[in-house]
Amino acid sequence: MSDRIPPAEGATPALAQWFAAKAAHPDALVFFRMGDFFELFFADAEDAAPVLDIAVAHRGEHRGRPVPMAGVPVHAWEGYLARLIRAGFRVAVCDQTETPEQAKARKAPTIRREVVRVVTPATVTEDALLDAARPAWLVALAEGEGGLGAAWLDISTGAFATAVLPRADLGALLARLEPAEAVAPPALAEAPELARLAGRIAPRAPSRDPARLLREAFGVATLDGFGRFEEAELAAAALAIAYVRETQAGALPRLDPPQPDGAAQGTLALDAATRRSLEILRDQRGGSEATLVGAVDRTVTAAGARELAARLAAPLAEAEAIAARHDAVAFLLGAEATRAAIRTALKGAPDMARALARLALDRFFPRDLAALRIGVELAGRIGATLAAAPLPLPERIGAIGAALRLDPALGAELARALAAEKVPARIEDGGVIAPGYDGELDALRRLRDGGREAIAALQADLAQAWGVASLKIRHHQQFGFLAEVPAAAGQKLAAGAGIAGPMAPIHRQTMANAMRFTCAALADLDRRVAEAGERAGLRERACIQHLKRLLLAAGGPVSDAARALAELDVHAAAAALAAEGGWCRPEMPDRAEFRIAAGRHPVVEAALRRARGPAFVPNDADLSPGRRVCLLTGPNMAGKSTYLRQNALFVILAQAGFFVPAASARIGLVDRLFSRVGGGDDIAGGRSTFMVEMAETAAILNQATARSLVVLDEVGRGTATWDGLAIAWAVLEALHDRIRCRAVFATHFHELTALAGRLPEVALASMKVREWRGDVVFQHLVGPGAAERSWGVHVARLAGVPRPVLARAAQVLAALEARARGGGPDALAEELPLFAHGVQKPAAPPSPLAEALAGIDPDALSPREAHEALYRLKALAAEVTAPQHEKTVPPAGDKLV
Repeated sequence: MSDRIPPAEGATPALAQWFAAKAAHPDALVFFRMGDFFELFFADAEDAAPVLDIAVAHRGEHRGRPVPMAGVPVHAWEGYLARLIRAGFRVAVCDQTETPEQAKARKAPTIRREVVRVVTPATVTEDALLDAARPAWLVALAEGEGGLGAAWLDISTGAFATAVLPRADLGALLARLEPAEAVAPPALAEAPELARLAGRIAPRAPSRDPARLLREAFGVATLDGFGRFEEAELAAAALAIAYVRETQAGALPRLDPPQPDGAAQGTLALDAATRRSLEILRDQRGGSEATLVGAVDRTVTAAGARELAARLAAPLAEAEAIAARHDAVAFLLGAEATRAAIRTALKGAPDMARALARLALDRFFPRDLAALRIGVELAGRIGATLAAAPLPLPERIGAIGAALRLDPALGAELARALAAEKVPARIEDGGVIAPGYDGELDALRRLRDGGREAIAALQADLAQAWGVASLKIRHHQQFGFLAEVPAAAGQKLAAGAGIAGPMAPIHRQTMANAMRFTCAALADLDRRVAEAGERAGLRERACIQHLKRLLLAAGGPVSDAARALAELDVHAAAAALAAEGGWCRPEMPDRAEFRIAAGRHPVVEAALRRARGPAFVPNDADLSPGRRVCLLTGPNMAGKSTYLRQNALFVILAQAGFFVPAASARIGLVDRLFSRVGGGDDIAGGRSTFMVEMAETAAILNQATARSLVVLDEVGRGTATWDGLAIAWAVLEALHDRIRCRAVFATHFHELTALAGRLPEVALASMKVREWRGDVVFQHLVGPGAAERSWGVHVARLAGVPRPVLARAAQVLAALEARARGGGPDALAEELPLFAHGVQKPAAPPSPLAEALAGIDPDALSPREAHEALYRLKALAAEVTAPQHEKTVPPAGDKLV
């Protein structure tokens, strides 16, 4: 947009400031403060107006042309800003940094304005611009000798982590974090993995001395106390810090020290395809209701919701840490009264972490101070509830209780300092500091609010000096304080009462029954009261700054308490969910087991419950040694995909520290989880559906280990039948023989079921189906053995395929099945030796007339359809006696038409 900005020469003083701000931030819209509005000029106005749904006006001229202008009111700017950020714009906020009086005092032609911050998707702090239940990650990337360095931070909470990872793992990291924005060196900013962040990538040159920049940012002489960092990690972390400083006009928010290896240490590996397939945080349409997090979220705080999402996005892979979380949930499940008290208290918990972040950036409101006061008090109260629990506290709950024990003096100071009633919306409104906290502020407020004591004393002095006992001091909007006396007494004073000095009367107003006077003493009182208002505001700001320094000095413990409350919310929510749905604690043995009894898909079950539909049909699963690979067959719509995904989701839930929806569960620790269920193309990347399927399958075969769990659906169905069968065959063998992982392999290639006799750890299972009066009944049950058929024609009928097409499909299916019995396996046996066993002699194919009769449902025919069917049968009967070349059923080897 900067190429549509005219030259700055000849601009007015105010517009010259705008040009300077635009030159410093050419890739951002400039919000230029003018009184009660933020204005946009030139191309900025034209680009933003459609997004903001406002009109473009013109104000004055520049270089002989009208200046396009569009503005939004200051009091409502956050809502407009949110629209621009969601639309992908960056916004430079050019605010007034002095008052008109200050500008006049220095004889300046206009008020000083400067860019105080640049608002981008990952550097917002206002609640109106943030998703309360999700972090706003800024990801920074840098290349180094040790690999690709990554750093991610959330300025709204202070979280900060780094990692070194292979380039191939970048997609998985981005899928886990779902960053709001990325910053990277120009060459790396073009990486295909960042394509989904188009418009939210900031190319920036890396720092020359990243270690020094980080030491200065955290005020330390060495980074050794934070852990060991690779060069690429340091470069990425420094890039993130530099970008935040750039957007905050040099300021830096309160950040936790960076945690090295945040991506790799002890977490379950999940690639981007698996996350999409399992719909953990986002469904295929980008929503969150029909997702795992949407189904299990019982948290009652915003910070708890963020912690829940983080745990589901990065489940653990270390048995001890997982067991500690399970112990915490089990404790709260058993201590029902304690859990109820905690959840009731947490419902009033504020978002302490984000309030503290705004405080550090000096971008806070009185409600942020109130939130921290409430949070500190609540931490103490919940800590006391835990201490009084009737059962011994497990490790994690004990650690939470310790983190909630804040310095009582901090809570007492905040309670005494802040107004007990609802605090004002803005500091400028006054009334943030409670009466009695600061004596000087109280005196200034009394004087500002009328100075009753001073007025009463001066009124008595004037009454005596003027000899008018009924004298009253009044306040006039225009004249300030005036002394009002009866008309008769006023005439004497006006005629000259011989009173000199500061109490000498000066006539101001004459009314019907009274006269009003002022004097030097009254004028001095008026001045002191006016000054008191300004001084009271300054004094209140000084008190607020004192509280800010107090809270930031205690920032570490307060931040720890905020995290502890979020963690406690998640544990209590998990316990409530387990109690509500009858979920069980999973056993996590140190061997590759997987036994689920009466397991249920958490998302599907929640959807059925919301819709008041039928109860979910539970199923068992056993992928333990001796039957590690489940070969699942059965028709579509019978529940194969649900079964596949629910077993994968048990791993996510169990290793994230949750109980699982089953009667019992025994899940050996999984290091990597892969799910390829469902599919789609990648048009932007130029990849077909089958190419995407093969790329995802290749990732599984290259990365899975013996400790992994793999769920695969319909491998090879995107290409020709024999090609697809060959691929599926080879993939199944690789999972069984080479990788030796636990797997559920769903397929429509029934030929693969014969592998159960050759591969000892392959167990057959199928989706159970019943046929009732010509209709198919899907039981949604998984049982042993292979499916007899795929029921594809029946599913097509359920989908509404026209009856003539269904009838023809039935004819073709019968012909193909007959041909397969007649010699197909003999040819296949030459390529795949397994098919050489048990080849049957072909049976005589049914006649076309018999096939047509089999495809007719007499109960479903209308009179017209019955009439047409008779004519078709008659024609087929004639064909039976016709020469062979005239028949419609194709001979072997020809194409069906």
